[in-house]
Amino acid sequence: MASAADARALAQTRVRWELLANLVRKDLKVKYKNSALGFAWSLANPLLYLAVFSIVFSGFLLRGGVPRFAVYLMSGLLVWNFFATATMGATGAVTGSANLVKKVRFPRIVLPLASVGFAGVHFVLQLGVLFVVLVPLHRTAFGAQLWLAVPALAVAVAFTVGMSLLASSLNVRFRDVEHLLEVALLAWFWLTPIVYPVALVKERLGELFWLYMANPMATVVVAMQRAIYADAAPIGKDGVAVPVLADGGYAFYLRWLGITGLVSLGLIAIGLFTFRRLEADFAEEL
Repeated sequence: MASAADARALAQTRVRWELLANLVRKDLKVKYKNSALGFAWSLANPLLYLAVFSIVFSGFLLRGGVPRFAVYLMSGLLVWNFFATATMGATGAVTGSANLVKKVRFPRIVLPLASVGFAGVHFVLQLGVLFVVLVPLHRTAFGAQLWLAVPALAVAVAFTVGMSLLASSLNVRFRDVEHLLEVALLAWFWLTPIVYPVALVKERLGELFWLYMANPMATVVVAMQRAIYADAAPIGKDGVAVPVLADGGYAFYLRWLGITGLVSLGLIAIGLFTFRRLEADFAEEL
């Protein structure tokens, strides 16, 4: 009896994963349908960012500030774009598939997860492009500190999944969630140290710096910056080199990633509970 139940559960899990993979594949095909370059457009995005910001911040327009600013920017921006794109896509995933939800029985949870997978594919491609560019431009990125990206990305995925499940289910009941989240992400971006050194924030806030780091994406971004931008030093307001929070070693990053990881697991639990609770009314709400 137990073996039959286990086999049935395994078969259902396999079906869910196959459905999820097919949805991600469908979204990718739709996005690049009739496009001559296809996935090359996704790869062009980080290259364009690197070129533009290298010229603006390292070239003749704005000298000084952050050395190799393009590398510093991309080390945090790519993971932020993954989070923002996945979360916004997942928020409208259920409402955008209203006809499918009302007519076909299937595990609806794969809809927001497909948005996370879709954004994840683009993120992996763009991160690969960044690493290729780093070989001639910033070889110090390929050091022992690069391993810090592994827990940082794990936490980023967990937090994104939790946000996606929660936002997608709430948006079916409360349609303003999508618009509210769009505004919130704009403010959230500037509360995350992507375009400015986190070391300067620590200098300004002092003992209250922990409040800033309570932002889960700030934790992920600073860890990715430490992993990729490594020991290169942004320049402080007096022209003095300010480390990228390297004084505390890896313990600082791992401690905050551990805290954020626990928060992310809690958010996933809340998201799953909310999704399951509201899922029965999706057809009526839509």
